[in-house]
Amino acid sequence: MPNRVNGGLFLTGDKRSYVIGQTEMPVRPLEPALYLVATPIGNLADITLRALETLASADIVACEDTRVSRVLLERYGIRRRTTAYHEHNAGEAGPKLIAALQAGQSVALISDAGTPLVSDPGYRLVGEALDHGIRVVPIPGPSAALAALTASGLPSDAFLFAGFLPAKAGQRLTKLESFRQVPATLIFFESPRRLAETLAAMVNVLGGGRRGAIGRELTKTFEEMRTGTLGALAEHYAAADTPKGEIVICVGPAEATADQPADIDRLLLSLAAEMPASKAAAEAAKMTGGQKQALYRRLLELKDRP
Repeated sequence: MPNRVNGGLFLTGDKRSYVIGQTEMPVRPLEPALYLVATPIGNLADITLRALETLASADIVACEDTRVSRVLLERYGIRRRTTAYHEHNAGEAGPKLIAALQAGQSVALISDAGTPLVSDPGYRLVGEALDHGIRVVPIPGPSAALAALTASGLPSDAFLFAGFLPAKAGQRLTKLESFRQVPATLIFFESPRRLAETLAAMVNVLGGGRRGAIGRELTKTFEEMRTGTLGALAEHYAAADTPKGEIVICVGPAEATADQPADIDRLLLSLAAEMPASKAAAEAAKMTGGQKQALYRRLLELKDRP
């Protein structure tokens, strides 16, 4: 008779299997490798079957915070050996994990939430594993950056994830200046305490007319997506109470610069001579950082001229 553990893992003699609803899946032995397992960013139901199978099968589960990860593992009845791997102990814990991998064990790396290596120190472990000829296997899944991007309404054909901006005001402005002309949607993580001042800095450097979106508590009970210009968003959060929860900021690509209209017109007409208007506008948007819709309208105006 199978012994059910917390609604997830079944043990039957030497056999191990995993049950989701009415579906029983065998827990297969994992090949020795470093597995990068994406975990939910808030809603514990956002976990893939492959991720559960990997966590249930790995010899070692390396966690950014074992206390946080324990909530997820217990939710699905997974009893595996866990060890901490984070920014402050990477120098000590990393070599131990590499040694375990070299000894033929499998290691699943998870962060507190989302995809490992995105704003956490896991890239060091991956680099060390590759240097030692150890196989690295991505197990894709939730990502706060992509969740915010897809719900923002901003262009998603090209985007740049910039992580956290510097906490010091001067360094923050310098960093934002380096992104000012990037022809892609920008994605940032930010502390709720610094959201208002970061938005003010973005208005100062990127311009208040740039489109933006704020994702807060994504996938959780009080999920919120607020969209508008950077100026409007900065004004709102300057007057509002400090928000709670995890924050993602998305900023749309720069508009075509107003001081170079003749150059942009020539670019549009040159591209339109070789391709349809819609594609010409899209190419011009990539090259200038402008909005495709605005460039498309401008191209139609140019074509309507006598």
